[in-house]
Amino acid sequence: MPEMTLRVRWPDGRTQDCYSPSLVLDDHLDVGARYTVADFADRSVRGLEEASDRVAAAYGFACTSAAATIDEVRASAASYAGDAEVTVLAMWPPLPEESS
Repeated sequence: MPEMTLRVRWPDGRTQDCYSPSLVLDDHLDVGARYTVADFADRSVRGLEEASDRVAAAYGFACTSAAATIDEVRASAASYAGDAEVTVLAMWPPLPEESS
């Protein structure tokens, strides 16, 4: 199962890299997009829970790294007003290209 790293910039300019055990975060967030802290936290948690569920389906146990990333996102988000903005700076690796 391919892994993904997401880099975000929080409202105070701090950057954070977030790990996902699957590429599913690409379904929930867009590079270059700005989200309110509340929306970003919600989208990230949903995506990471989905990623953990995929790990559980494939390997029989939830992903503790996804749970740790959820905790990190929630802790960071709690430091800011819910309507402040988070920017998604990058996601890697890129999704595989679709065949035409």
